[in-house]
Amino acid sequence: MYFDYSWALAFGTLIISFHATGITAYTWPSPKLDALEAARFDQLGVNAVSAGLTSFVQPCDSFLFGDNTGRANAADWIRTAYHDMATHNSADGTGGLDGSIRFDEEQARAENAGDGFHNTMLIAAFLSNRYVSVADSIALAALIAIENCGGPEIPFRGGRIDATEPNTPGVPEPQQDLDSHIASFARQGFTPTEMIGLVACGHSFGGVQHDAFPDIVGNLNDPNNTEDVAHFDSTFSQFDNKIATEFIEGTTQNPLVVGFNDTTNSDKRIFASDGNSTMRAFADSPSLFAATCADLFARMLDTVPSNVQLTDVLTPLPVKPSGVQLTLDGDFIQLAGQVRLWNTTEDSSRIVRMLWHDHHGGMGNATLSFTGTSSSTGGKYTAAWYAFNASNSDSSISLDATAGIKSLSFLVNDQLEDQDGVGFAIQDGFMFSKTSCRIQSPFTGRFDVAVRKDVNPTRVYLEEISTDGTQKVTVTEIDISPPTSPVFGDSAYSLWSINLTDPTTVYSIGAEIGGVKYSTTDEHLFIEFPLCSGV
Repeated sequence: MYFDYSWALAFGTLIISFHATGITAYTWPSPKLDALEAARFDQLGVNAVSAGLTSFVQPCDSFLFGDNTGRANAADWIRTAYHDMATHNSADGTGGLDGSIRFDEEQARAENAGDGFHNTMLIAAFLSNRYVSVADSIALAALIAIENCGGPEIPFRGGRIDATEPNTPGVPEPQQDLDSHIASFARQGFTPTEMIGLVACGHSFGGVQHDAFPDIVGNLNDPNNTEDVAHFDSTFSQFDNKIATEFIEGTTQNPLVVGFNDTTNSDKRIFASDGNSTMRAFADSPSLFAATCADLFARMLDTVPSNVQLTDVLTPLPVKPSGVQLTLDGDFIQLAGQVRLWNTTEDSSRIVRMLWHDHHGGMGNATLSFTGTSSSTGGKYTAAWYAFNASNSDSSISLDATAGIKSLSFLVNDQLEDQDGVGFAIQDGFMFSKTSCRIQSPFTGRFDVAVRKDVNPTRVYLEEISTDGTQKVTVTEIDISPPTSPVFGDSAYSLWSINLTDPTTVYSIGAEIGGVKYSTTDEHLFIEFPLCSGV
């Protein structure tokens, strides 16, 4: 349970601050940054938020929509990110990586030939949420594809805003001449030398497909390449500098260099535009190529409309609670969740204890149980996870409801972890109540929200989370009327109730307190509630 707005004050505790150039001082909790950080770093294993993305690009030569196709999901994600970004106009600040590629009108343009964008957007729709936009999902997917398939580590910023309509055309096409390509990349914000680098970096993956570009690639008649994809280099599903070495050696089979239609040999013109100087440097130094690509890929992903303010580069919190839930159960508050210890592995001798402070000045503690590990960046980083319970069971910790809870801290082998004295603030002003129940006939549900008596919220409401016709996640607030007379869940909490009729809608809980909006992280379907008493 945490705040809906990153700039919120947690009952007098400053959670996060802003300055003119971006979001800084990432301190937990901060819903948007928490979600973006998790999507960036929790990639595989326990609590892997972006497992769908990571497994979608691994193995790196896999293609979700068929075997032996000659295609790879990783290449499609990188192409999607570039084509979404390439509409950017650095002069007027329009276009950029804003998810406009999801619109059918934009995908239908000649500059966006092929079905790769349709395929990637099918996946992106499942990965986006109220805090991670479709555009952020595209950027994350490209980054994860690069990093997990041999590429360099790329700094990531979040906060992209999804476009509400298609952008103007602007993606360069193979048949255009060199001057047109130079002008197109200049409009996007890249110099001629950076154009060479970005094309070479992107074309370390993938190739050109016959169906989308019959004037470039013919039928290959290869049973292991059923979609007739002529690859840019001999290691089309792995990042390396072969795009450069094979070009300089004269052994390249890149269809945009040695294709049968010289009019569409755009890579040949671009790579040679500085006398092969840049490509020769890339061929001579894999490390230079990787470092250059890390910089150019990051700039590509950060190219957004001028009215969009991205976060600072996200770095993983060394200690981070996750999925924290509070539930009123009679006279007790049930506390559940996990904590992640970044850049650590499983260690049977490690002792992790959680401490909590309540409203009465008291403190409790529990020893946490190890639940597993997660990994990131192609296995470069590992994190260990511990559950909020005193045993190896899934039971939550029971807290006295009157005392409540204000904050958490952790002891890792007796080393205090409390965000440099700030602690991990917990909001217990409102929460889900286990008195919520359902009726079979007519099929309805009663959603009870427990509100702490000393909180005095302006509003309490359910948040209905849905996706509109453009894949954009929307949150609809449904106000809950305060009880006409106090209905007590216990001596510290009163119950606010609302009747529901749709068993398939997912709800979280929100409240406005002192002019600030807060939100819970847990979500509920009333079909999962127990039957109401007497029914």
